[in-house]
Amino acid sequence: MRRVIGMDIHRTFAEVVFWEDGKLRAGGRIGMTRAGLEGFGRSLGKEDEIVIEATGNAMAVVRVLSPYVARVIVANPLQVKAIAHAHVKTDKIDAGVLASLRAADFLPEIWLPDAETERLRRLVARRNQVVRHRTQIKNEVHAILHAHLIPPCPHADLFGRLGRSWLTKQVMPDDERGAIDRHLRELDRLGEDLGALDRDIAQAAIDDPAVKRLLTITGINLIVAAGLVAAIGDVRRFPDPQKLVSYVGLNPRVQAIRARTCSAWSHRQAGTFSRPCDAGRGSLGCIQSARSAARLLSAHPRPPGSTNRRRCRGAQAGRAMLASAGQGCRLPVGATGAGRQQAALNGAESRTTGKER
Repeated sequence: MRRVIGMDIHRTFAEVVFWEDGKLRAGGRIGMTRAGLEGFGRSLGKEDEIVIEATGNAMAVVRVLSPYVARVIVANPLQVKAIAHAHVKTDKIDAGVLASLRAADFLPEIWLPDAETERLRRLVARRNQVVRHRTQIKNEVHAILHAHLIPPCPHADLFGRLGRSWLTKQVMPDDERGAIDRHLRELDRLGEDLGALDRDIAQAAIDDPAVKRLLTITGINLIVAAGLVAAIGDVRRFPDPQKLVSYVGLNPRVQAIRARTCSAWSHRQAGTFSRPCDAGRGSLGCIQSARSAARLLSAHPRPPGSTNRRRCRGAQAGRAMLASAGQGCRLPVGATGAGRQQAALNGAESRTTGKER
């Protein structure tokens, strides 16, 4: 007899609901500890399936419960919300929805990385955190100099040897001098952490054939290649290069304004683990890297429409930004203020058309 167990997991507990013979049955709460999950797993059968939503501790739950059941499935929470939106939400209802969707074979599940890919993702994410922290500290130093009317540093690197020597000669209050000294010490410590993370990433990725192939692309170093491999995982799960670029969130999408179409770049759909590749390149560089990676890592030809970015210039670029600004904030027809908003959009488009003439 088929049985599906839905689990709505939280930080300290998980709500359990069983699906059996088309009926839902509450299973109570279990503690979110290794011992609690193992005890729950021993009460299940080898033919059972467990469904959870993707969250911070989902992978740990998968590792603990996988030996006890046939399969542990991780659902995409955004798509589950779109499919089964409910006005009344409780932990029990959410767990029942997961079990019911899986029983009906209508559950949007996500791909689960292997242990090596998961470790590489953690390393790349931690490196990205260190890089962001270093950038924040450097900005704070620049803000102190700006607040006291100190001119820009004449040297290329303010935080290099010559730049730091120049900093010691600038006149500023004692408390600000102490703050800059603390920031410089923190930068040195973060630099050591960054070097250690770079070594760990290099050791984890240097023998990967996919990384070696990505290194043949101009402008991609080992860290960027490792970030792309960590985000992509097994490239064979993508049927064509366009799906791969869409997964990273760097494909152009078509938006329409009054029967006119234009192309705009979509960055909102980028996955969490695809962002570290921005640490070594800008947005355009990351787009080019993703498309080159799609051609290298798969045997498919260049995806159609890969030059659509050239069309997003001049008046078309203005209409693309207008579409992006209007998306998500446009009022329904008949709502208060909808007419004024539509008039504003029409006026903006008229001014754009006038410039084209």
